[in-house]
Amino acid sequence: MVTRIVVVGMGYVGIPAAALLADVEGYDVIGLQRISKRSGWKIDVLNSGKSPFEGDEPGLDELIAKVVAKGTFRATDDIDVLKDADIILIDVQTPTDSQNMPRYESLREVSANIGQRMKKGAMVVVESTVAPGTTQNVVQKIIEKESGMKGGEDFDLAFSYERVMPGKLLEFIVNMPRVVGGITEKGTKRAVEMYSRIVKKEISTTNTLSAELCKTIENAYRDVNIAFANEMALVAESLGVNIYELIKLINARDDRMMHIPGAGVGGHCLPKDPWLLRFGLYEYGSWKVEPEFISLARRINDHMPIHMADLVENGLQSKGILMQDATVTILGVSYLEDADDTRNTPAATLSAALQTKGAQVRLHDPYVESWEFSTQAIEKDLIAAATDSDCVVLVTKHREYFNLDFDALKKVMRTLVLVDGRNVFDQKDIENKGFEYRAVGKAGIRRS
Repeated sequence: MVTRIVVVGMGYVGIPAAALLADVEGYDVIGLQRISKRSGWKIDVLNSGKSPFEGDEPGLDELIAKVVAKGTFRATDDIDVLKDADIILIDVQTPTDSQNMPRYESLREVSANIGQRMKKGAMVVVESTVAPGTTQNVVQKIIEKESGMKGGEDFDLAFSYERVMPGKLLEFIVNMPRVVGGITEKGTKRAVEMYSRIVKKEISTTNTLSAELCKTIENAYRDVNIAFANEMALVAESLGVNIYELIKLINARDDRMMHIPGAGVGGHCLPKDPWLLRFGLYEYGSWKVEPEFISLARRINDHMPIHMADLVENGLQSKGILMQDATVTILGVSYLEDADDTRNTPAATLSAALQTKGAQVRLHDPYVESWEFSTQAIEKDLIAAATDSDCVVLVTKHREYFNLDFDALKKVMRTLVLVDGRNVFDQKDIENKGFEYRAVGKAGIRRS
């Protein structure tokens, strides 16, 4: 007997999940992707047996090619495939707006589409990260209204969050513990049965609200810890101390694990999940609690690209160059090393801050082809990107940047300034090569 699965949303979560499930005996999987200027092209790429991601994703290309060849996976924009689905996974984006409120347009639309077409007895699993309380108060209510069916009786509903990271999509789905929370015990068991076919680690069960809280608290916890590291990096800079040496000394204790500072926090999760947590608290909590830690952490982490722009300006000033006369080359447009994911990348804020200060900005990234934040071309040739530049500023730890040819850079750059946002370079080594060096948590801003 064949189990028909529809995965809604062909992104960083939906594609690897669909490919893994399609490799399970007895599963037939369809990836449902809405046609749009940004992502409609993925359908043809996937149906040709290829991955649409430019970054390095071990095993994904081979797996997609395998399941497409087997005939157990295909992609489409036809929402009527929902009618025959036994299982439906929701993997659409759930961003926040400029006021840090959740934007659920896609989630609501998908829920309505499911309700209008879903057959009795189907199971729906929300994998998109949502504010605590959303699965039952938004998704369930929309499906029930549109279908006339009752959740937990006529259809099953569960929430099970992803823990994926670009560059490790398959590994993190297969080899990370999973949390599943259904609206009923029966639905929870049914979801666990499905995930047990692709997840090798422990699958824990809880209720839907607790599962939603686990995801948002997990990412808020990491965001807060990164913010502390970033704040301490600013302290170290001001005092002329290398924060990375301090972190090494602190973490010498087995029960200490201070995080690493950097040019900023990006991606689809950390910049928004703390706000989703706060929204769920405000919307569904029994009394108002102001989550001060996570709000402060967001402000600190959002400030780091602005601080990078200050480091650039200070480095240029030491060479007698004004920002309005400078050309600055940003190394790394994606938010994560060796990946093409530009969602909430710190490079966007940095680029805007540099241009506000009057600088001309160039972009280089070995993986990113286009960027919705800017229509500016992204250079693939690093030397060309740095030619006549007054400063190169490293935002993303792509492996290509670990072995820069500084002799070649010296020949083409107009002014030798380097700003290191990811602790990639040794300060003394760079200064010995003739560059003015600035870094998050190391060199500090030198006041004239």
